[in-house]
Amino acid sequence: MRTEKEILDMILTYAQEHDEIKAVGIEGSRIHPMIEKDSLQDYDITYIVTDMNTFTKDEEWLDAFGKRIFMQKPEGMALYEPQLGNWFSYLMLLEDGNRVDLKIVPIEEVDLYIYSESLIKILLDKDDMIGEMPTPTNATYLITSPTPQQFDDCCNEFWWVSTYVTKGLCRKEFLYATDYFNQTLRTELYRMISWNIGIETNFSESIGKSQRFLEKHVSKDLWDRIIATYKIDTYDDLWRSLFLLQEIYREVSKEVAEKLDFSYPDYDENITEYIENLQQQYTS
Repeated sequence: MRTEKEILDMILTYAQEHDEIKAVGIEGSRIHPMIEKDSLQDYDITYIVTDMNTFTKDEEWLDAFGKRIFMQKPEGMALYEPQLGNWFSYLMLLEDGNRVDLKIVPIEEVDLYIYSESLIKILLDKDDMIGEMPTPTNATYLITSPTPQQFDDCCNEFWWVSTYVTKGLCRKEFLYATDYFNQTLRTELYRMISWNIGIETNFSESIGKSQRFLEKHVSKDLWDRIIATYKIDTYDDLWRSLFLLQEIYREVSKEVAEKLDFSYPDYDENITEYIENLQQQYTS
């Protein structure tokens, strides 16, 4: 497996040898000040170019980075909507195990790129068009304090969608129930937990993409209870996990409400009673 130095040298050498590439940036975890580097990290690289067509009309030029065993082109797919506007990306898994996510950005949108997030470091700027960049920070990813409306919206969504999970359980529609359980209830639970972590850390921390750092910010008891909600392979287990998830959500959201001097909604009691009645009706 090539080292970080070898990969970055290769990326910069290619850029220096091609006039259409005016600048090179790196983003993401490899320049994150609080993430320890390992061999599994991607190289999130951006080429700022004068002619997009040179780099999107074919893929042969990518051979310079090594043999690819897999590649995805998100902006070239028909099933999913592109997310990068006029930009284009190649997500490459190379034969030596390195992964390079290479983004192509037109020079006309260089300002849009450099202000797109706080974790950007310029590796090459041929014409000094970018100037001095601030030190990369994780500011873009820090937890932010909710407003009272955002807090209530989170609670509202959690308790309302709990009825969808219940409906799926009562009807014996397992995939319907688990989809809402995992996609919505968990999302709102982790949002609420992140706010609680933010309060405790003065909103100076991030729990990372897909809550990857959550475990280190919560107690062992809370972590074990969260993990227990992932046992959902039978209807009985899903019922138990639903009630446990609701219990956790209630505890954390009441903590957040108290710390921020927000009102905790009374519809929790109404929904809880409604769900418990349905559970008794359909499982007795």
